[in-house]
Amino acid sequence: MFKTRLISGIVLVAIALAVIISGNYILFFTLLGISLIGMQELYKVMNVHTDKFTSLEIAGYLGAILYYGVLLIDFNKYGLMAIMVAFLVLMFVYVFAYPKYTADQVMPAFFGIFYVAVMMSFIYLTRCLDNGKILVWLIFLCSWGCDTCAYCVGVLIGKHKMAPVLSPKKSIEGAFGGVIGAAGLGAGYAAVFGAEVWKYAVICAVGALISMVGDLAASAIKRNKGIKDYGRLIPGHGGILDRFDSVIFTAPIIYYLCVLLIGA
Repeated sequence: MFKTRLISGIVLVAIALAVIISGNYILFFTLLGISLIGMQELYKVMNVHTDKFTSLEIAGYLGAILYYGVLLIDFNKYGLMAIMVAFLVLMFVYVFAYPKYTADQVMPAFFGIFYVAVMMSFIYLTRCLDNGKILVWLIFLCSWGCDTCAYCVGVLIGKHKMAPVLSPKKSIEGAFGGVIGAAGLGAGYAAVFGAEVWKYAVICAVGALISMVGDLAASAIKRNKGIKDYGRLIPGHGGILDRFDSVIFTAPIIYYLCVLLIGA
């Protein structure tokens, strides 16, 4: 299992490097595809997707595609409008197909658009910032770096449980280690590129805190639904949402912190 997880992790990093360095349409369409797969994983868990594709599920995918299309035009002007249109389309299906779908299906359908597609899109938006080809890596330094550092510190000195019911293995000591480790990675990254060390350290520290919330939020949904993983797409890791749960939360935070602190 460890060998499979390690090989999958290496392949994922290699793909991430190739796609993010390329940027432009390669990154755009990769993220769109990942978002749609992640949405389907969530839709299966939340009973939006059943044995076959439904009009409500398809409306969710179309809403995500519409939103991504707007990114190519002007996110600042039309991003919120696209999200509203996606919501209205779902409500249209809900109302005119009534009573085929319940509110317990419609709400997760919209949640999937925002939680997966919109949040994930900030990787692309960060890459499009001035100096974005450097800043975008802060997203992964925060999320994956924090996860690794937190695990190591937790194994070594972790004693106090952070969320004993939700995630018994996570400790407060590990959380501190993750935040400090991420800040250190950000500082080192800034030093390499001649950037302001304290700003990158702060961005990564805040991002690390948010990444832990993202990880726990994904775990909470799985526990509510009684499942171990969202999918089996990535051997040893599970589905898209299992691997990108913290990245989804971190990406928007890093984007706005870069805009506010660095003026990107």
